[in-house]
Amino acid sequence: MTPSDRTIRPSTARHRRFVAAIAIDSIGTGVFVPVSLLYFLATTSLTLTQVGAALTTAGLLALPVGPLGGGLVDRYGTKPVLQAANLAQAVGFAGYLVVGQTWQITVCAWLNSAGRAVFFGCYGATVTALAAPGQRERWFGLLGSVRNIGYALGGLLTAVAVSFGTHGVYTAIVAVNALSYLAAFVLTRAVPNIRPEEGRDAAGGWGRVLRDLRYLSVVVHQLFFAVSLFALNIAIPVYAVDVLGLPGWTAGAVFTLNTLMVGFGQGVVVGSLGGRTRSRVLVAGHACFATGYLLFLTADRVTALAPAFGIVLLGAISYTFGEILGGPITSTVAAESAPDALRGRYLALNQLAVSAAGALAPAALSGLLSTGAATIWLTLVGVSVLGAMLATTIGTVVPAARSHIGSV
Repeated sequence: MTPSDRTIRPSTARHRRFVAAIAIDSIGTGVFVPVSLLYFLATTSLTLTQVGAALTTAGLLALPVGPLGGGLVDRYGTKPVLQAANLAQAVGFAGYLVVGQTWQITVCAWLNSAGRAVFFGCYGATVTALAAPGQRERWFGLLGSVRNIGYALGGLLTAVAVSFGTHGVYTAIVAVNALSYLAAFVLTRAVPNIRPEEGRDAAGGWGRVLRDLRYLSVVVHQLFFAVSLFALNIAIPVYAVDVLGLPGWTAGAVFTLNTLMVGFGQGVVVGSLGGRTRSRVLVAGHACFATGYLLFLTADRVTALAPAFGIVLLGAISYTFGEILGGPITSTVAAESAPDALRGRYLALNQLAVSAAGALAPAALSGLLSTGAATIWLTLVGVSVLGAMLATTIGTVVPAARSHIGSV
């Protein structure tokens, strides 16, 4: 191991409770997300349309909460806000155990969505403070791997549990998820409270954030990157099964492949990129996305199912490399481009771009897919090209983006 390798290797010994909290949170999320609609259909008398409307309304109403949480982080530090987010989600999931009406689902789902938005706003600020300069890409990569493995494990547990299909099983899934957030709350008590030092300049507040044109370019790049991230759960499964006519388990195979690659490969890949310019790695990530989209389009031109399945898997592999390359770097650039005294607000704005992409992606991607394979995949290629152009731009105007991975 070279000295440079040692400088970018994350040390989990000091902050393993934070890592454990992320793992528990991810397993809980992985347990519930696959059965979220099924749970309400099995435990209430509501229709699919009513449940979907309640969850969508809650998600939209939660969008402003992230920026509010960013202001609280700058004022009180990350720890109390992080713990409040965990408690909000614990209460929200506990509420799911007794809901029976649309408005009740909306209230509980709002608590969960709001807590999630605040959590991820605190998440970036916490990692930035815990990891020394030069280690942040590896820390974001490590925690991204932990989260993906947690999602996969949670999904596996759900697949086994749902095979029984009883009301008690669905109730147990939600109860376990609520307890996972309580466990995360307890574990994060050991995380130091990260807050700006006394005397640091926090003047300007949100006005200063919104006038920072260089950072706004980082946020717009985050938006384009996030659009590609949501293609995995929205467009790719439907395309593979309904458009190409591949077996239903293809969607699960693609998701599992993506999860395993990110979970076990992201840390290795990021560790091998020490010394590379961040913006150029982001461009490479968008190129991998675009290659994956073109492969998906190619599969539509193949008549035999076996070759089409192989092409879809190749596309999924290329797509996943885009996620592996870009995920930790976008997080690091967003965090290091923010001044210490306003990092909460800056990262909340960046997270708002992800939330907005998540809110718009289902309707936008479904609409594009309904018009044909060429429309959706060429549009997403265009998104990747624009993302690469933005990555090049921030590489010239944002110091954190033109820095080298692992640099101090």
